[in-house]
Amino acid sequence: MSEEKKLSANEPLKLNSDYLRGTLAEEIADTSNGAISADSQQLSKFHGMYLQDDRDVRAGRRKKKLDKAYSFLIRVRLPGGVATPEQWLAMDRIADQYANGTLKITTRQTWQLHGVIKNNLKASIQEMDKVAVDTIAACGDVNRNVICNANPHLSEVHSEAVQLANDISSHLMPRTRAYHEIFLDEEKVISSEEFEEPLYGKTYLPRKFKINIAIPPHNDTDIYAQCLSFIAIVEEGEIVGYNVTVGGGMGMTHGVEETFPRTADLIGFCTPEQAVNVAEKVMLVQRDFGRRDDRKWARLKYTVERMTADGFLAKLNEYLGYELEPARDFKFESNGDQFGWVTDDKGNHHLTLFVPGGRVLDTPSCPMKTGIAEIAKVLQGEFRMTANQNLVISNITDEQKPEIEALLEKYKILKTHERTALRLNSIACVALPTCGLALAEAERYLPTVITNLEEVVEECGLRHDAITIRMTGCPNGCGRPYLAEIGFVGKGPNKYNVYLGAGFHGQRLNKLYRESVSGDDIKALLSPIIRDYAKNRQEGERFGDFTIRAGYVAETTAGNNFHKNIAAEAAV
Repeated sequence: MSEEKKLSANEPLKLNSDYLRGTLAEEIADTSNGAISADSQQLSKFHGMYLQDDRDVRAGRRKKKLDKAYSFLIRVRLPGGVATPEQWLAMDRIADQYANGTLKITTRQTWQLHGVIKNNLKASIQEMDKVAVDTIAACGDVNRNVICNANPHLSEVHSEAVQLANDISSHLMPRTRAYHEIFLDEEKVISSEEFEEPLYGKTYLPRKFKINIAIPPHNDTDIYAQCLSFIAIVEEGEIVGYNVTVGGGMGMTHGVEETFPRTADLIGFCTPEQAVNVAEKVMLVQRDFGRRDDRKWARLKYTVERMTADGFLAKLNEYLGYELEPARDFKFESNGDQFGWVTDDKGNHHLTLFVPGGRVLDTPSCPMKTGIAEIAKVLQGEFRMTANQNLVISNITDEQKPEIEALLEKYKILKTHERTALRLNSIACVALPTCGLALAEAERYLPTVITNLEEVVEECGLRHDAITIRMTGCPNGCGRPYLAEIGFVGKGPNKYNVYLGAGFHGQRLNKLYRESVSGDDIKALLSPIIRDYAKNRQEGERFGDFTIRAGYVAETTAGNNFHKNIAAEAAV
């Protein structure tokens, strides 16, 4: 069998796409239907969008012999999750004019728009471009949005980390002009010299690639779940360098033991000046050694698993031309957000707001979307999205704080974070009705699950005790459920695999506790464990640690604990 025949279908598609152009321009211009071809759907991801349909109405439309209710998800590239008030207002306006009227804050610290029909794709992108926002490489087999700790306590350190996120994002962006030609009507330059993608080549990466930056003691970007992470080492108020981790990832496939979530390995330390080069070379090792024959095993985590962490480091050092230094000491204390008001070392004020499911919308009890837009009209600071789907209104001066507080009060937003700690530490992926991979509900159902569990939480006096809880509609792990102390993974309609025992700091995967549990039975299943925890926990003991000590689940001994060892598999 030839090498080409072994490749997954996406590889020749990328190779023959003329650097991600394909026939996208022609298909998007075709107004006779709301969809694009399967090949163009794959290419559109590189430009930050997915074709979806409303599964709530799919059956009814089929009976009427109508096409599916197609629309696009658009995801923004927003390094570090930092946005200006002008950008917020533009996205708010685009959501109303071209999408479904809501803004979704994602677990990659950016916005998603849902419900954008094909005829509005170009208009949406062009409106974003006016405020220097784009969707380039927000999806696809490339480096995706680089995310950063949303820590407002250390302004100088945070500023430096956000700058690194921007520098890495810019350096690793694809250089093709396909996005600008297709969506911004840039004229294609005809040249006698063949274009080359300097880092990616014609076939880009084997799969998606994710980079995070964290500033201890807060692991709010879940660095152990990422392909590559930089952990800031701070000495005397300055970042002296970054510890480097590789090989994390959340996705798996039900019933396929050789697919698994994996926590990243700590492999060394680099200086601030080396960080962008380290990011490039880690990505290039994955480009050259990641599997391209089967996309199920194409993520960096499987490359590290096959090569081992030491083997990967040796190859990385070879690509770098120098060796990473030994990793330095650090400590994480949580992977959640710090809600409420804080004041940084410069005297600026920051307010972290809880956004249920990351969905910024108006409800009768809290017209959040309208209120945040009104704040954006006067805000002299900025907005920061968090990797836990929440929102920080940032860099508010003493003089403007009363004005912002008045608007927060007017639109009933000020106390959105006065919830149980269980709810504040929750994440859900979008799932139904728009995600084509969803097997069960998540964003629309997790609030109900939490409400049911809150009855026993309140009864046990655990209102202020943080327990991480996450739900996804399928095993791909977009909401990082395998790092939750309580994790739910969709198995079928109203059926979930329940996982327990992850580390509160995001450092340890959970383990399967019960399979295919009805959503209606979740409260009965977990209430005795919560009561046991309230009664018998040790001083300072976290829920995930307790479920292991009490014998509900076995302790995981390594990040790659869900699977049979596949280290013997040869890299393709």
